[in-house]
Amino acid sequence: MSDANFDVIIIGGSYAGLSAAMALGRSLRKVLIIDSGMPCNRQTPRSHNFITQDGAKPTEIAAKALAQVMKYNTVQFLNDLAISGQKTDNGFFIKTESGKDLKANKLIFATGIHDLMPNIKGFADCWGISVVHCPYCHGYEIRHKKTGILANGEKALHYAGLVNNLTDDLTILTSGKAEFDEEQLAKLNKHSNSVVEKEIVEVEHENGFIGNLIFKDGSILALEAIYAGLPFEQHSQIPSDLGCEITEAGFIKVDIMQKTTVEGVYACGDNSSGMRSVANAVATGNVAGAVVNKDLVDDQF
Repeated sequence: MSDANFDVIIIGGSYAGLSAAMALGRSLRKVLIIDSGMPCNRQTPRSHNFITQDGAKPTEIAAKALAQVMKYNTVQFLNDLAISGQKTDNGFFIKTESGKDLKANKLIFATGIHDLMPNIKGFADCWGISVVHCPYCHGYEIRHKKTGILANGEKALHYAGLVNNLTDDLTILTSGKAEFDEEQLAKLNKHSNSVVEKEIVEVEHENGFIGNLIFKDGSILALEAIYAGLPFEQHSQIPSDLGCEITEAGFIKVDIMQKTTVEGVYACGDNSSGMRSVANAVATGNVAGAVVNKDLVDDQF
């Protein structure tokens, strides 16, 4: 890379980052995308609920997007990991794992989030395949199956409401003491949703497709799919290091224009929204790219 100075550095080169890059490349902005090749949906076999791409493999969508973005010759791609960032008087410095020092006027973080897997044997192997997070992304494909919800309290109730019309065989798995009040229990009972408090120790599966849950007491429950509301952490700590505010839920705080609380820093995709989908990542990335271009115009024109 002969020049280390850019109008915009985009950290994260999946759907949100590539969408932002396309908007900027079409405005002839000098853009660098930094990506380490570890998207959070790398195990997911098919992407759904994204118009024109329903049922496509996520890797194929990303590869096609990258090929289209790289046709804009002011955009560069770096297979690397951004490890630190620093704000200066007129922009930002980014350092990468390979030792590159890069400068940009604006930063876009499209870094996603890292799901924290429970200590249950076999669980991580099924994540994105038969253990899923989103009824809108995966619910139709696992409709009418023997389904579990690994959650507790209000989160479990939220999932149960969304999934209720997709299956008649639904079990709430709290993997410990249930945390429902009388009103919540009445609602679950009304829809014949059973609650199992026993601790899960293993997910038996074949190539990521669930067969049985094994509980600590040795008992077994046959299931075909599980919805799980997992805790998560930000993939990149650079936004926090730069002073970007993080919401109580753990997302980077952004406004409707995808601006963070730090001037010149923007975020899009899963790192700043609870709507975790390819379609939403593309949409927020497109907004971020357009807004960054407008802010560059305001700075320079």
